[in-house]
Amino acid sequence: MKRIPARLSRRPLVVALAIGGILGLLTALPAETAPPTAPVAATEGVATVFYYTKTKNWTRYNLHYAPDGGAWTTVPGVRMEAACTDWVKTTVDLGSAAGLQATFTDGTGAWDNNGGRNYALGTGDITVRDGAVAHSDPCGDPSPDPDPAAGKATVYYSTRNLGWTTANIHYQPTGGAWTTVPGVGMTAACTGWWRKEVDLGTAAAMRAAFNNGNGTWDNNNGADYTLRAGVTTVQDNTVTGDTADPCAGEAPDTTAPSAPTQVAAQADGVSVVLTWEPSTDDKGVTKYQVTRDGGTRGTVVTDVGSTVFSEAGLEARTTYTYTVRAVDAAGNVSAASSAARAATGEKPPTPAPGKPLGTDPRKDPIYFVLTARFNDGDSSNNRGGSQHEKSGNAAADDPMFRGDFKGLVDKLDYIKGLGFSAVWITPVVLNRSDYDYHGYHGYDFYKVDPRLESAGASYQDLINAAHAKGMKIYQDVVHNHSSRWGAKGLFTPTVYGTRDAQWSWHYDERQPGFEYDGLTVEPKSGKSYYNGDLWSTAEPSGNTCVNWGRPTGAKSPEGYTLYNCQWPSPTSGMFPKALYHNCWIGNWEGEDSRSCWLHDDLADFNTENAQVQNYLIGAYNKYIDMGVDGFRVDTAVHIPRTTWNRRFLPAIQERVAQQHGVEAAKNFFVFGEVAAFVNDKWNRGSVNHSAQFYTWKERKEYNADDEKAALEMYEYEQQQGTGNQPTSANAFLDGNSYHAPDHSRFSGMHVIDMRMHMNFGDASNAFHNGKDSDDSYNDATYNVVYVDSHDYGPNKGSERYAGGTDAWAENMSLMWTFRGIPTLYYGSEIEFQKGKKIDCGPSCPLATTGRAYYGDHVAGEVTANDFSKVQSATGAVAGTLQQPLVKHVQRLNEIRRAIPALQTGQYSTEGVNGDMAFKRRYTSGPTDSFALVTVTHAATYTGIPNGTYTDAVTGDVRTVSDGRLAITAPGKGNLRVYVLNGKGRIGSTGPYLK
Repeated sequence: MKRIPARLSRRPLVVALAIGGILGLLTALPAETAPPTAPVAATEGVATVFYYTKTKNWTRYNLHYAPDGGAWTTVPGVRMEAACTDWVKTTVDLGSAAGLQATFTDGTGAWDNNGGRNYALGTGDITVRDGAVAHSDPCGDPSPDPDPAAGKATVYYSTRNLGWTTANIHYQPTGGAWTTVPGVGMTAACTGWWRKEVDLGTAAAMRAAFNNGNGTWDNNNGADYTLRAGVTTVQDNTVTGDTADPCAGEAPDTTAPSAPTQVAAQADGVSVVLTWEPSTDDKGVTKYQVTRDGGTRGTVVTDVGSTVFSEAGLEARTTYTYTVRAVDAAGNVSAASSAARAATGEKPPTPAPGKPLGTDPRKDPIYFVLTARFNDGDSSNNRGGSQHEKSGNAAADDPMFRGDFKGLVDKLDYIKGLGFSAVWITPVVLNRSDYDYHGYHGYDFYKVDPRLESAGASYQDLINAAHAKGMKIYQDVVHNHSSRWGAKGLFTPTVYGTRDAQWSWHYDERQPGFEYDGLTVEPKSGKSYYNGDLWSTAEPSGNTCVNWGRPTGAKSPEGYTLYNCQWPSPTSGMFPKALYHNCWIGNWEGEDSRSCWLHDDLADFNTENAQVQNYLIGAYNKYIDMGVDGFRVDTAVHIPRTTWNRRFLPAIQERVAQQHGVEAAKNFFVFGEVAAFVNDKWNRGSVNHSAQFYTWKERKEYNADDEKAALEMYEYEQQQGTGNQPTSANAFLDGNSYHAPDHSRFSGMHVIDMRMHMNFGDASNAFHNGKDSDDSYNDATYNVVYVDSHDYGPNKGSERYAGGTDAWAENMSLMWTFRGIPTLYYGSEIEFQKGKKIDCGPSCPLATTGRAYYGDHVAGEVTANDFSKVQSATGAVAGTLQQPLVKHVQRLNEIRRAIPALQTGQYSTEGVNGDMAFKRRYTSGPTDSFALVTVTHAATYTGIPNGTYTDAVTGDVRTVSDGRLAITAPGKGNLRVYVLNGKGRIGSTGPYLK
């Protein structure tokens, strides 16, 4: 089937806007869909629009519309009339127009305008239900069960494992025409099943595909379904013909969910975060309906899929009232919750929010920086912390918080000049720890750490500055843990440090009114860290800490007596079990690795608790709204996959789509750290602890309770073992042919390629180990590939990579041409701190580690006029840009950026003889990019397409007439990229690419 472009509005959106409903992840339309047929004469120029009322519960409904090429009706539009139960309708005479733009309103300020995009509707009978569009008459008389001999088909389609709230069938009777996209609406038959009767006429079968009306399709992996007359079920890509009604004997669901409870609203400036406890339902809640009243914009109703809702850009100094209803799959709506109110303050003087660049992330090589160690643009926000002296940083005049957003903004042209178009930065939230410069000890997840910001260089300024240069910002985020001092706004433990003379340096006298923010210095103590809010001389009432104030029997490194309750820990009794786990990890490949503390200063969230989920979802919505382009997810393996798939990943998709559109959501890049520090395909045989496991949706239903579901999933998948996991061909060519990937079972999270990382001591090992795992990822072309990082070098080495310049060049040549997204840790382009211990905590100065300050190497001025193109450079940075690996990575980025096959192509080693040799291809519309790659070694290719091939490195031209091409060894660190119908040599000869 052919892709049918959506009709685009040429008119402004309606002025009165409301935030739209849940948007599905846009995937490719079914292959080979025939173009829509022309409307028959009876409906030409006429549209009857049916609107579903059960969800909104408005007292009246109006259709506000504009025929294509015509003017909008006067607000609020045309009053709609009752059609049948739960439906209203209006018939519109469109004249010569082929469709209309439409919105719906109750006439008193509540709007449904499809999330600000308006609905694009055609002619004939059209239904709009919960944001989904279909072509059918929902009020027509139901047909009797069809007689197979009469060319009738009854189709039942299961959405139990898809999460769809509606379903359409798009079909073509044999010898007939396809329905108009998205097809005709199906009717809810029973829980998880949808039904539609189709008149096949004289045909005995039809081709069909299904969709949710919001862009997500099931087209049987591109092959479409063949359905015959009679009763047929389609469930999980399996067709069963001549079967019984799957809903027989099941009573219709008429029970509404319980009303949401504990609704709370909190304002911050002109933003509000709303949270509530989940509702219960006999069949399951599918979404929530948030109603907001207040201000001059009237009532606004918004559908959300999680139990947290946040919105920005409200009116200043205004009180808003919120209520929440729950909706189940049958459309039953609960009673409204109790009202929650929030009063906004003044609008903060911040730059305008950004918008993600929204392009395919595989096109963007990534440069990874520890923001606090990269470049110092503003010394006034530098802070050394409690370990400044002990660590040796004070003696080196090198505070841990040294680099900042201003310094990063100043050097974006350096990164662009290297050829990188995405920057991965460490977490930005306010941290709290003795040594928290790296950002992984979050304390206030709703606040950007002020040690990173400056006047004119806020986080928003950084995002906007990067976008202005065509560069993306990937924010490192942490869902697994907070600092050991808890999470502000969720729970912070009361810490009772026994104050005697030996501890007076640490536990200061309490100062009312002082609040920790990492930056502000408390006047009495002169410290910016952990002051009086931690100290008490007497055990207070309500203390939950075990053995408060008693000596533990141990001594500190200084020889001081240690007392119970001086510092939080999981077994101290300081943390409520509902919000935090109360145990230490005992088995890193056991279930407890997902439900216990990693370290004493990383308090482990109980992520299966709705209150914790709400807190984190609301926090990260803030940064999505600011326009970040993706999230790198820290410690992803320490949260159950069910929780990712049920809560966090859908919430990210929903928010990006809601704020920035479906295409932006499709390309919002989420990549997780699933730390498997072994060389096997499956982490010590445990699927639950392997990186590829997190790229898949769940394969069955589990308990509605997230904590029980996590255990059920863990046991089920461990029993299934490594031999019964899903596989994918999404990364592989079919012979020499590119094929449309199937992402229907994709979880929403891509991953760091830990197996390649572990084997990058030798490029050949990395290549063969990576290739061996690729069938177990949903799509390995999205894997993030790096040699070393802020944590480890290859083979879990504790030092920055020191394999030599030639080996570095070879690793880079492989990373930039093999599948996946090449990623470079800051400074590796000059072998910065090679062989140095990556991290030693406060036991040695940062200047002696792999996390040393880099700013001295980029001092001076640098201007890039394009990716990999430096226009001018002065000072130390000019010398840095002359280093051999800098030249190497600049040209690699040039070559990769010019050849689509190297960015988004699938690969194969079929018919390829050579150590690190492969072929790649990407085909889309007029683009057909085919490349033959060999790194370091000689290679021979057989069975390839005939034609003219040009090497992007040397410009050498070869004509293939017998399907065979032989390439001599280019040498260590060098490579050859022969492109079919290539344009010639790309870039200039360098120290390795020559």
